[in-house]
Amino acid sequence: MLQDIAIIDSKYKLFIERVAASKLVWGLKNKKGWANSESNDNEEIAIIPFWSDRAYAKACAKDDWKDYSATEIPLADFLEGWCIEMADEAIWVGVNWDTNMFGKEIDASTLALDVLNQLKLIQSAIKFSDYNSIEQFIAEIQETID
Repeated sequence: MLQDIAIIDSKYKLFIERVAASKLVWGLKNKKGWANSESNDNEEIAIIPFWSDRAYAKACAKDDWKDYSATEIPLADFLEGWCIEMADEAIWVGVNWDTNMFGKEIDASTLALDVLNQLKLIQSAIKFSDYNSIEQFIAEIQETID
């Protein structure tokens, strides 16, 4: 069990670092919309999975998701649109799930904060539509969490 937690945490850290560097997030999409699931821990929690790399997303396009394609989302859109809306609707994020649909499940606001803090750490020049700076975006999310 501890090994599983360590692997999940490692994959989460990898997600944060890679999406901050590439400024892309990957999801699975078909004609009907985006792949989604329920939490492995609580079936009342809706999850939308996202990956740091196209190959990871593509590997999960099987079984129930076999007609889905790996689709990129610009990081600014993901943070401003997806994460904010998902947090408002209490939908969680599945982060870098493996082909068994196992991985980190986290509140969208917390994920957004972790990515924004990584962007700040690497001094990214990312541009947002609704925020003047990474610091402003962080401050607004922290207000909603507190």
